[in-house]
Amino acid sequence: MSPQPSVVTNPLTNRGTAFTIEERRRLGLTGRFPAAVETLDQQASRTYRQLCGFERNLDKYVFLDQLHDRNETLYYRVLTDHLAELLPVVYDPTVGEAIKRWSREYRRSRAVYLSVDRIEDVRPSFETLGLGPDDVDLLVVSDAEEILGIGDWGVNGTDISVGKLAVYTAAAGIHPGRTIAVNLDCGTDNEALLNDPSYLGNRHARVRGKRYDALVEEYLSVAAELFPRALLHFEDFGPANARRILQANRDKYRIFNDDMQGTGAIVIAAVISGMKVTGQNFADQRLVVYGAGTAGTGMADQIRAGMVRDGLSPDEARSRIWLIDRAGLVTDDMEGLPDYQRAYARPAGEAADWTREHGRIGLLETVRRVHPTILIGTSTDHGAFTRDVVEAMSAGVERPIILPLSNPTERIEAMPADVVAWSGGKALVATGIPVEPFDYRGTRFTIGQGNNALLYPGLGLGVIVSGASRVTDGMLLAAARAVAGQVDPTAPGAALLPPVENLRASSATVAVAVARQAQADGVAVARHDNLIQAVQDAMWEPVYPEVA
Repeated sequence: MSPQPSVVTNPLTNRGTAFTIEERRRLGLTGRFPAAVETLDQQASRTYRQLCGFERNLDKYVFLDQLHDRNETLYYRVLTDHLAELLPVVYDPTVGEAIKRWSREYRRSRAVYLSVDRIEDVRPSFETLGLGPDDVDLLVVSDAEEILGIGDWGVNGTDISVGKLAVYTAAAGIHPGRTIAVNLDCGTDNEALLNDPSYLGNRHARVRGKRYDALVEEYLSVAAELFPRALLHFEDFGPANARRILQANRDKYRIFNDDMQGTGAIVIAAVISGMKVTGQNFADQRLVVYGAGTAGTGMADQIRAGMVRDGLSPDEARSRIWLIDRAGLVTDDMEGLPDYQRAYARPAGEAADWTREHGRIGLLETVRRVHPTILIGTSTDHGAFTRDVVEAMSAGVERPIILPLSNPTERIEAMPADVVAWSGGKALVATGIPVEPFDYRGTRFTIGQGNNALLYPGLGLGVIVSGASRVTDGMLLAAARAVAGQVDPTAPGAALLPPVENLRASSATVAVAVARQAQADGVAVARHDNLIQAVQDAMWEPVYPEVA
């Protein structure tokens, strides 16, 4: 029989040494593998042992990337079996190091590349995939302008989209054959890349303005037309574009921005847990955000939406939010405010008699004046939450919710052990980094990590199962409540957020809540008699399919 090499070269169908003797004969693969016929369990065990032989996470990343290109089922089996351990390897922070080397160590393309210089190629780029309107559930797109705190990496940022999809599949069972990674190559302002002979992207400065907008609009319209049931996930866009694109298109397309909405929702989950301890609701909160970029303002957006749902008017909700950026408290007399800050700018007269340092109204003065119930840090300003700030928070409210979310460790606003001690054990704390449990006055404190992987995989699965036409604020809040519902924060020292060890079960819980809310919000297209079973049925498992 003539061989069928595509079965082996296609990572979705290749099973390597797990092909049986009969399959090898039938498919023309006789003699192509050693005599042993292994089970997937045996392959996964050996692969994990090989993986553990590498000391550096970057070497583990490359090993897994090559496995991903060769045998997707085995790749996802290993990833799923060791998800908490391998999340930092296949995504943040290791993917950042891989991105820096991507062009020089290019191995295989796993994405669709859309160039700002050839916008007319957007449609044919997708059409050549040969996928129909019912064949795609999810696209992740990035223009790679603001990668994980390392900045603009142009086409090298492709692995952000690839890595995000890997987490969707491992954590929520979204079928890898029904996803597409996309890079918008708009050039780069990274001079090192532009001067690197091995760089594979457009070799010019990053394009902005009308031509950039035309590429984004063409991508959205073509992707939505060709794949009308797919969720369009945006990742790591620059602050000047992320919020603007989301606000302009969220009512027209099934669009989701994890940096803004996902990060905001995971913070909402921490706040919901905190409010279970304080006995309050959103309408009772006063929020200070220290570090008013798109992530910080995205969190403010979500908390404001919670305030409105709990009975405040939009204006009343905005009046309970204060943003602090590099220039100090954001006020309406500041020139050149980005659009995402303008909505929260405080009246300048309100703070006319506040104390200024170096011409700015700082964090400590703001905390002393407004007595916030919630303090969020997304500033990367290490040590900004000083003892004075924490003590002022604790003097203003009985159980302050303090969330120093910047990462890595050298950029966090305060370490949780310090926050707990300075507050006399009263502060309710979650972070953006993993923190080991610690003791304070005889109580063991466990600190939950605000990891978006707790939320966005389940959110995406819920959108897919419900067929939701768009992602509503109610669905984001439902996802946050589902995450918060997985812990009991009322015990002394208890975490506000769950661990990532059981992400698949967690994602299924989030998906059910999101799908149910999509129905309540009137945006669900699919109907299911049993949503729990529908979610379970939709989750792809890493097992070898039948070979035709």
